[in-house]
Amino acid sequence: MAAGPVIDLGPQQFRDRAIGAFRTGDTAGALSALEEGLEKHPNHAQLANTAGDIYLKSGDAVSAIMHFGNAAALEPQSTQYAINHAIALSAADRHHHALDVLRRVETNGRKLAVYCSTRGNAARGANLLAEAQEWYDHALAIEPQRPLALHGRARVAIERGDDQAVQWFDRALAVNSGDADAWLGKAQALDVAGDTNGARQIAEAIVQQAPGWAEGLRFLAQLRLSASETDFSSHYGAAAKLVPQDPSIYSEWCATLASLDFDEKAAEVAVEAQKAFPANAHFTFLEAVHASSSGQLDRAEAIFAKLEQQDDNRWLQEARHRIRIGEVERANNLVEKILAQDPWNISAWAIRGVVWRLGQDPKSVWLQEQEGLVQLRPLRDAETLLPEVVPFMHELHDRSTFPLGQSLRGGTQTRGNLFARPEPLLARLKEAIMETVEDYRQALPPQDAKHPLLRTRELQWAMEGAWSVRLAGGGDFHASHIHPQGIVSSALYLELPKDRGDDPKAGWLEIGRPAKDLGLEIGPLKTIEPKEGHLALFPSTLYHGTRPFRGDRRMTVAFDVNLQKGTPQ
Repeated sequence: MAAGPVIDLGPQQFRDRAIGAFRTGDTAGALSALEEGLEKHPNHAQLANTAGDIYLKSGDAVSAIMHFGNAAALEPQSTQYAINHAIALSAADRHHHALDVLRRVETNGRKLAVYCSTRGNAARGANLLAEAQEWYDHALAIEPQRPLALHGRARVAIERGDDQAVQWFDRALAVNSGDADAWLGKAQALDVAGDTNGARQIAEAIVQQAPGWAEGLRFLAQLRLSASETDFSSHYGAAAKLVPQDPSIYSEWCATLASLDFDEKAAEVAVEAQKAFPANAHFTFLEAVHASSSGQLDRAEAIFAKLEQQDDNRWLQEARHRIRIGEVERANNLVEKILAQDPWNISAWAIRGVVWRLGQDPKSVWLQEQEGLVQLRPLRDAETLLPEVVPFMHELHDRSTFPLGQSLRGGTQTRGNLFARPEPLLARLKEAIMETVEDYRQALPPQDAKHPLLRTRELQWAMEGAWSVRLAGGGDFHASHIHPQGIVSSALYLELPKDRGDDPKAGWLEIGRPAKDLGLEIGPLKTIEPKEGHLALFPSTLYHGTRPFRGDRRMTVAFDVNLQKGTPQ
């Protein structure tokens, strides 16, 4: 009997098989067909592109990046493959790389709404908001009703302080009325515009219709906090009853309470969560964390002793607990485990500094007290800038609120990234600040590959984010905290109270006083008397806060500095 024919499937047949399997819900079968097809036809760009598409839709952005990148490399003239590659890169938060890919096909791409919208999304993800606005506008000039471009343009409007933000969200909602994030954006824009009632109505509707959505829950908590409601987080409990199968609501509830020092209440919420989700060990961990922070040390100790979780977060939180109960060496061992895996973990370095100081380790001086690590420097061009900047900042604060989840205890904080706004005055202020930061960098101790800041001394720095804080007399202050997203932190003093009352150091900046919840009776390493038109600059690994003050207002611009994106570490 003659043998049957041996048939080699072509790339199109593998592609058709994969698409058919994916449409029926057989993702594994689709990916298997694609991998087999690519093994036999590794130079087929369309097959690689299809693989990227299905991997991205199945939630594997890393594999999608690889396959879309292969397709774009095989056919570098293809604008569509480059766009797909950029979309996958942005999905993995690699926005700067996405922009590099898109720039290579700009000549042909700028004629396409999808290219312009994708580029706007990448620029927005990279926090290049002026560039994002430009590309969204290009997209909408080509296709005025493009939903993603309208949504992105509306988001940029609120992030840049555009007075037309509400109207932009209305345009986005007219095209896609079911876009929950656009509704949230409109509520946020109404709040900025002073329509707190309108914002509250939308926020409450969002929480009712999407009770498990963390962003909606958090925004409603912010509004309730701003309205001075004592039980500002009770809607989390109502949401948990509406979606009893969603454990994330309890996690968010704990985080919201803890952000304002309601750790005892957060521990009780964690207990309720354990009743609802007895198999979820995360809530046992949260009970230990918040019980310890609230001073219930025996309760926390009993829980930590039984925890099986072994990761950076557990080690960091248990290290804090060990400090509270005086087990400094055990705290040090836990921090060492974190830094062995992640030497750039700013939170772990901050705890290491506390531990070394408690143990009178000489390395504490090397880490925290070298001459030049903490500086007070005059702002470049302050005499020209401040007379314009101060009244402008007051206008912003008059429309700002007390922020949720920050170190403020009273006062207001501007929304978003201050220097993403379009005003030329702010561009001048940012330039002056970064020139002053360069003065600070040049005056630092020499490069040191082992030091968390000095190892970056000769690398390229960039501003990570910026905001303004206005505290009012009557006891407002910053609780001692760190900024774990930066390498250098700073405050530019714009306005200071004239009357300090009984405390001659009221409103002074304290550097190195540990966070209050650690329960340590040790003072700051250094105190700085603020001066208008000056910047306090210091490593982000150092705890810092302000002493309470009474009398007039105190206004600053704060920011973080980090390595410039793409700088090798």
